[in-house]
Amino acid sequence: MKFFPESTLHQLEFDKIKELLAVHCRTEFGRSRALQLRIHTKKEIIEKELQQTNEFKIILQSGQYFPNDFPTNISKELKLLSIPGASLSGDQFLLIRRLTENTNNIFRWFDAERSIANASLAKVIADSYYEKLIRQMIDDVLNETGIVKDNASEDLAKIRLNLYRKRNELRKAFDRIVSKMNKQGYLADIEESFMNGRRVLAVFAEQKRMIKGVLHGESDSRRTSFIEPEETTELNNQIFSLEYEETKEVYRILRALTQQLSIYAPLLKTYYEIGGEFDFIKAKARLAEDIGGNYPQLQDKAHVKVINAVHPLLYLYNKKLDKPTIPVNLSLNEENRILVISGPNAGGKTVTLKTIGLLQVMLQSGLLVSVSPDSEMGIFKQMMIHIGDTQSLEFELSTYSSHLKNMKQFMEQANGKTLFFIDELGSGSDPNLGGAFAEVIMEELAFKHAFGIVTTHYLNLKVMANKVKGIINGAMQFDEKNLLPLYKLQIGQPGSSYTFSIAERIGMDKKLIARARKLVDENHFQLDKMLNSTEQDLQQIDKEKNRLELLLKENEALKNEMLRVIKKEEHLQETERLQLQNKISEDKMVYLKDMERRLKSMVIEWRKSEDKDSVVRMIQALLFNQKEKMQVEKRHKKLNEKFEEIGGEIKIGDKVRMHQNRQVGIVKEIRGKKALLQVGIMPMTVALHDLVVVLDRPEGS
Repeated sequence: MKFFPESTLHQLEFDKIKELLAVHCRTEFGRSRALQLRIHTKKEIIEKELQQTNEFKIILQSGQYFPNDFPTNISKELKLLSIPGASLSGDQFLLIRRLTENTNNIFRWFDAERSIANASLAKVIADSYYEKLIRQMIDDVLNETGIVKDNASEDLAKIRLNLYRKRNELRKAFDRIVSKMNKQGYLADIEESFMNGRRVLAVFAEQKRMIKGVLHGESDSRRTSFIEPEETTELNNQIFSLEYEETKEVYRILRALTQQLSIYAPLLKTYYEIGGEFDFIKAKARLAEDIGGNYPQLQDKAHVKVINAVHPLLYLYNKKLDKPTIPVNLSLNEENRILVISGPNAGGKTVTLKTIGLLQVMLQSGLLVSVSPDSEMGIFKQMMIHIGDTQSLEFELSTYSSHLKNMKQFMEQANGKTLFFIDELGSGSDPNLGGAFAEVIMEELAFKHAFGIVTTHYLNLKVMANKVKGIINGAMQFDEKNLLPLYKLQIGQPGSSYTFSIAERIGMDKKLIARARKLVDENHFQLDKMLNSTEQDLQQIDKEKNRLELLLKENEALKNEMLRVIKKEEHLQETERLQLQNKISEDKMVYLKDMERRLKSMVIEWRKSEDKDSVVRMIQALLFNQKEKMQVEKRHKKLNEKFEEIGGEIKIGDKVRMHQNRQVGIVKEIRGKKALLQVGIMPMTVALHDLVVVLDRPEGS
């Protein structure tokens, strides 16, 4: 991506984003990638990096563990490994072993399921493989602390066995000498020490001539002399010689191991880069979590459609202060390529401009951006920016001269893949003349099909935006009642600079403000006043729109709750119906099994009996009686469904049911222990103990 001027990224504070990213890196490789973050223009590369970051973000949010736990920088060791004749130490080999183990864990993490779910992350290891021989070769030579094993070679095993024996011999001899010297009172309190790698006696200085041996030194106070006894000198020499042989053999073994592993130097370098790459991707995911970054829809063309976009650095700053950050919504496409933002000073025009610029650079460097995931962002090959005072003392250029020089570069270099940002276009000169030049510049940039955002206070540019194809107006909203900026961008309508309102806000004398108003051209003043009024009306419309949206959401929530309750009730009713069906089916099965059993027994009886007619009559009676019984039960069931027993004392006018035949009537008279009932059109006298008070069941229960 090309930039003009060279300070573009610095002006957009992209260097601060890189520093924030580097803080999250644990490896030197990752930090280097973060601080040298590349900005791409090919969709395939940008898409791959965005997908990788988004997949790792999902891993972090789901609480999964990703096994990349090797942060040590071993680039020097890997370089040394590839140099002929070089030798690594045991500790350095342990670092290489940890690197291979880390890589093995990463390969194992990407099982079949995870490789599908994290297809973009899996591409990091797609062209590599895990070689288990590397770890095996190191384990054959070194133990877990990095010491060469005794069995690494036959010579080393022999040397160490001899060393063990000689040291034991020396220990026994020395212990005898110490015991003897102690009895004679020659030794100091510490008795013995080590000097120059040899075991020596700590002898009182006045007694040093009493002991035969080699003087190795004296204490600082000169009250103690350190003497190697004559009896152990030869043993010490032998041990020293064996230790030298051991050192030579260990060096030879480590050098041989270095040579054996040198063929894997390129593969180990790849392992190191894989670990660093995953560390870098994880850092990008962590940064996305910090700034509320998301993966927008990526398009391979010049296009900007951001929803709820916030400046990441401003978002982090406000987050610390527990303040909200007002989001920006805007769209630049083939029809509307250039946005002219007007409005009061300190209203957020420049912040809006910088927000879009920084987010675009971040996106093309593979970083998730602080916008809604429904946003659509394209790819630009050139970015041009003009923000703030660009006066050049070196070339004796005024602010406006420098401004025009930059605008000349914009007009010459801009094309359909350019995204430009101009803050305060035309400022620094006579308003009329500067405004005229500003119109020409805007027309030329529109003709070149460049995309961009321009901030201005010039009235002619606000008017021009409605006439020239591809240029649209936008305004930063202002609360004129409270005289406070709202930091909200309104697309489609130019904004007032609120010059007089701001003057009132800072407490300027009202008489001076009134005099200034008289000096302004009436048409100009009326247009500015109309813009004020229109903007306030639009703000009121926005408030009403937000209120209606809130009511619609509440209505939708109530509707969903009602549907949920209805669905739950329908489910309960369906469950009860099925349970009832199952109960009826169970009763039928019991009845049929009982009938089957009885009929089988009767058939057997019929075969045995001589009076077969009597058995047939029994079968007929059984069948017809059961049929009649079922009909009676059916009638009773219908009655049970219509009436509910409540019991209690029977009184005249009560509705009662007879226990015997389940008929229902109304009590007309009570005669002692009997009652006169009206059942249909017939009166009946029934004993009170054969009656129970009932009530009609409510419909639907």
